[in-house]
Amino acid sequence: MVGAGTDHTKTAYSGGPAIILVRPQLAVNIGMCARAMANFGLSDLRLVAPREGWPRTGAYRKGAYAAAAGAVHLLESAKLYDSVRAAIEDLSFVYASTARGRGQMKPVHTPAQALTVTAARHAAGEKHGVLFGPERTGLDNDDVALADAILTFPVNPAYASLNLAQAVLLTGYEWFRAAHGDVIPYDVEERSPPATREMSMAFFDFLESELDKRGFFRPETKKPVMARNLRNMFHRMGLTEQDVRTLWGMVVRLVEGPRRDPKKPERRNKLSDTPLQDDLSDQ
Repeated sequence: MVGAGTDHTKTAYSGGPAIILVRPQLAVNIGMCARAMANFGLSDLRLVAPREGWPRTGAYRKGAYAAAAGAVHLLESAKLYDSVRAAIEDLSFVYASTARGRGQMKPVHTPAQALTVTAARHAAGEKHGVLFGPERTGLDNDDVALADAILTFPVNPAYASLNLAQAVLLTGYEWFRAAHGDVIPYDVEERSPPATREMSMAFFDFLESELDKRGFFRPETKKPVMARNLRNMFHRMGLTEQDVRTLWGMVVRLVEGPRRDPKKPERRNKLSDTPLQDDLSDQ
């Protein structure tokens, strides 16, 4: 399964800190971590002693690949290690992700703080990594002892445990912001230029004229205020030329009624040879 937001014609980011899953227990979580990494341009996935080995076969492998949702290339390229020590040997700085204070006197950083530093050092050629522990227990103290600093998330202190893939996702998000900027990938596509004041005022005059004919401005003494409020309401919308044409057409149809279907033959009165009206309620 590939997500609706996937577009292989666009540039794919890669690199970033290594994401090191220590003794992961569920194949589906490994797949979801790969998806989270792909979302934010991370490409170095390392697995330390996953339960039942890796790559899994049969249903386990199928579950992981389905959960990756198009990021299967990260599963295919994932590196497998027997120990945390082996997985971090080539790294110059390592964070241990944990929700609990470990009493090891290590610096504690949020992802926003940590990944800003990592992005700068990564650009200078350093290789960093983040350790994530098993789903049920998290990293043990010996794992944390191998790290330079602790990475923790500003969450509800009464419910601080994050799903493994959620933790990777938040880390990836802060990495992408720090490394590639915080600019939205797309904005509103302007399909019509802004309406000129002449065009807007002509529409207002037409609308107010039709409303006046139908007794909208009552009492008469409040007409100037009501008209001004209407105009201000439309001004706040920032109308485009297409907006004005559409609104004008809507009011015309409300005033004149439905258009006659040109494909439908006109019914005529046999006695007077005049067109028959579909709605006789006003006759």
